[in-house]
Amino acid sequence: MDEYLAALRNRTQKLYALEKVLPPEEAVRVRRTFIEEETGTSLQHVGAYTMAIDQAVRKNIENMIGAVQVPVGVAGPLRVHGEYAEGAYYLPLATTEGALIASVNRGCSAITAAGGAEVRIIRDGMTRAPVFATDSVIHARSVVDWVEANQDRIRATAESTTSHGRLIGIMTSVAGTSVYLRLEFDTKDAMGMNMATIAATAVSTMVAEETGARLIAVSGNLCIDKKPAAINVVLGRGKTVVAGVHLTEDLCQTIFKTSAAIIAEVNMRKNLVGSARAGALGFNAQAANVIAAMFIACGQDPAHVVEGSSCITTVDPVKDGIYVAVTIPALQVGTVGGGTGLATQKECLSLLGVSGGGEPAGSHAKKLAEIIAAGVLAGELSLLGALGAGHLARAHQQLGRGEVSRT
Repeated sequence: MDEYLAALRNRTQKLYALEKVLPPEEAVRVRRTFIEEETGTSLQHVGAYTMAIDQAVRKNIENMIGAVQVPVGVAGPLRVHGEYAEGAYYLPLATTEGALIASVNRGCSAITAAGGAEVRIIRDGMTRAPVFATDSVIHARSVVDWVEANQDRIRATAESTTSHGRLIGIMTSVAGTSVYLRLEFDTKDAMGMNMATIAATAVSTMVAEETGARLIAVSGNLCIDKKPAAINVVLGRGKTVVAGVHLTEDLCQTIFKTSAAIIAEVNMRKNLVGSARAGALGFNAQAANVIAAMFIACGQDPAHVVEGSSCITTVDPVKDGIYVAVTIPALQVGTVGGGTGLATQKECLSLLGVSGGGEPAGSHAKKLAEIIAAGVLAGELSLLGALGAGHLARAHQQLGRGEVSRT
């Protein structure tokens, strides 16, 4: 180790290149020791982990020094009636926010007592949108015309890059001399962003050669990835999922200690009117909490919680109660690729019966999306109920701070 530490200190060895001269586990240990020396910080706990380092440094991370542990708890059982998820599930949630899992757990109890959440996937497509520069608005229009006239060629080119993906839509958009192609793909059980990017690159090369447009970037932000955007709310990206449940007045009183009418009013004044007044793109109470916790536990890309937070929560008065629903326009999930192959994340996916590729292809990713949507519904119900009953602060005092309530 001393030899490599000396080389790092005198800059003859690159920190990122240690895996080229050392086995992965030793490279991580040397890098961590060097960072400890450079910063004067002990990384004893960061250096304690059980994951397979070979896989992590090859597929998931660069300049690895260890791992950060996030506590994982479960909420449930949660009964789900989807087209792909049918049964009762324990949700793995990775979080450091005290009271979150207790809240989701209460929502799961309410949904299960009501007979289960109804869940449907409305749309499914991962997008990538290259941007081209043209010479004039006339040239821009000619590029659009060429794309619209050659969709079969574009589809064949895109699908030649993947054995699983399928191009299912092409949308063109012009801004001055900039032309955008929003390509939408069925990516089966993969979240599919890499698959879409590779296919979009091949398509972009062909479009540039045939039209004379200059490719500026394979992602022109009309996709749009990891940023809040109205286009994803309207058109969707990844899975567009809707989950709902009928709660009787008795269940509202028994589980949430409030009435159906109060839950409906809290949702209207907080989630709908309050969000509109704030100019929000998400009209919900805490959808991002559940999505982030399940994403971290199940090896999803946590940055996609941005799109997931655009959830819309609605409460409709019905006979003897309310019908509460969540609509998640852009839920990007996969059960193969990315972090899904890491041991702990794979176990959490297995807990839900969705690890690896499904049969038929794509069924596992859709099942995971349905379960997450039902979990979001549970979280929304619980927080609306807590706010309606005035229990939110007390729950956080007891669970988030570890204190005993005096009231």
